Amino acid sequence: MPPPPLRQPRRPNGFWAFLRVIGRGINAVRLVILNVVFFAVLFLLLLLVLGVYAGRGDNAVMDGSVLVLQPRGRLVEQYSVEPLQRALAGLSGEAPKQVQVRDLVRAIDAAAKDPRISRILLDPSQLRSGGFAALREVGAALDRFRAAGKPVVAWGASLDQFQYYLAAHADRVLLDPRGELMLTGLANYRLFYKDLLDKLGVEVHLFRVGQFKSAAEPYVLDHASDAAKQADSYWMGGLWDDYLAEVAKLRKLDPAALRADIDQLPEKLAATQGDLARLALDEHLIDGTATRAQLIAMLRKQGVPAGKQGHGFRQVDFAQYASGLPGPDPFAPGVTVVVAEGEIGSGRQPPGEIGGESTAALIRAARHDKRTRAIVLRVDSPGGEVYAAEQIRREVELARQAGIPVVVSMGDVAASGGYWISMNANRIVAEPNTITGSIGIFGLYYTVPGTLAKLGVASDGVATGPLAGAFDITRPLDPKVGGVIQAIIDKGYRDFVGGVAAARGKSYDAIDAIAQGRVWTGRQALQRGLVDQLGGLGDAVADAAKLAGLGSDAPVRYEEAPLGTFERFMLNLNRSATAATLRGYGIHLPAWVAQAGMLAAPDLALLRQAEPGKPNVYAYCFCTPH
Repeated sequence: MPPPPLRQPRRPNGFWAFLRVIGRGINAVRLVILNVVFFAVLFLLLLLVLGVYAGRGDNAVMDGSVLVLQPRGRLVEQYSVEPLQRALAGLSGEAPKQVQVRDLVRAIDAAAKDPRISRILLDPSQLRSGGFAALREVGAALDRFRAAGKPVVAWGASLDQFQYYLAAHADRVLLDPRGELMLTGLANYRLFYKDLLDKLGVEVHLFRVGQFKSAAEPYVLDHASDAAKQADSYWMGGLWDDYLAEVAKLRKLDPAALRADIDQLPEKLAATQGDLARLALDEHLIDGTATRAQLIAMLRKQGVPAGKQGHGFRQVDFAQYASGLPGPDPFAPGVTVVVAEGEIGSGRQPPGEIGGESTAALIRAARHDKRTRAIVLRVDSPGGEVYAAEQIRREVELARQAGIPVVVSMGDVAASGGYWISMNANRIVAEPNTITGSIGIFGLYYTVPGTLAKLGVASDGVATGPLAGAFDITRPLDPKVGGVIQAIIDKGYRDFVGGVAAARGKSYDAIDAIAQGRVWTGRQALQRGLVDQLGGLGDAVADAAKLAGLGSDAPVRYEEAPLGTFERFMLNLNRSATAATLRGYGIHLPAWVAQAGMLAAPDLALLRQAEPGKPNVYAYCFCTPH
């Protein structure tokens, strides 16, 4: 018999074959993810194990150590970068993008009393700051350190005028021979979008009260108004006068001569053939030039012991030193600080921004805490949404009604909405170079019929009444609706001025005369009765403690949103001696684990956040010089 025919294998169904391929792919991805997580956890456990050996003793500060202050990034009152992202950035070897003012000041003040710290080496060349008040806080701490009989040496590869403002507080300022130091003055230039919006067919309708309330001018003008230029020249001139006076005092120079040298920079630089370091030395802005190697040799010659393995000099890093400082007594009654930094928005906002609900909740939590005898509200804000600011102001008032005094400490900016949340405090303390005031209000409403027309789209229909559908952004703005919005803005301004008048014990007309959206420096605001005292956060804390009947040594706590267990673990790991040791050997997480987001232009961000179909009411101030 012939053999049976061979059976042909069945061809798999195409659909099921596709699903099997997808399944294998998903399984492979799953295994990759599990392996990544496994090795990440293994790496963290390895760090902890190594901490018992390699990191043991690294947090100990040896006698004769130099505290090295090399702040990198922007000076802030409160981190806006999430805790986990900060921890991952540190473990991946990335430079920090933010430094808290309180951490710098606390470390400097502690080092002044620490017999193991012989001096401070300050390198502010990687510091990014747009405000003088925070720099003044740190500078005052350096002055206290020097008053304790310990020297401060400042050195930088290159310094801008903000960085130099801090360096000038040192006993000796050195610059790299190839470095640069350039003081130029202050400016406040903004972009104007009216022509662009016209081309897009977007009509922005501005409603405001206050002759000098210029925050929204870029949407309706193609240039700064004369009133805006007049007001900006006044407060920026005051800031620059304070800058020159303080630097001249620190460097034992004549303020008028210093101003003349700065204004004549092109001619004077030509005389040094473009050598900015030599020009700075000739004008006594610095005490000498030195390379990093020469700086180390100078410290060694002054008696600073050698570092590890006989190299460099004995030192302790600021972050490492600060992490070893003890915290306040967790049970003793004291002063609670609530930070209000950033733009004011509705609802709950993350740290580094002010939320009508979230920041109010922090003040409320401080009020309910039995340890709180007084509250200091640290404000660094250009303002934002009016209702959100009002929510916070109400909590300040409730704290006072509960018998808890509230003192406001103004940072770099406490203007417009930033002043709104401050006005009902028992006392307001501002730095001379704080930017404040801007008591005014404006509303933005935009319509897009022109934009639709450019696309060949039209809007038409019927309504049950003259105002029905009037807030439809596809329709032109009805003048009656404009009248409604302006009435709302007028009332908001009256509420603002009236609230300030009641809080400051002045008449409505007296406050109206210095309001009108006009910006003042802290010194100018003191002269006009808008603040009670010039000083820093420490002065505000002392005032609050005195009002509460506490001693000068009362503990100071910060009321902040609680961290999760994993976030605390990661932050502690990042600050540990183990992590510092491994970073010193170049061992760290890959940099891709800590990627940062993009920044948006603040003017356009304000318009982008406007809710369509309703008037958006703001108490906001674009008043940061550069």
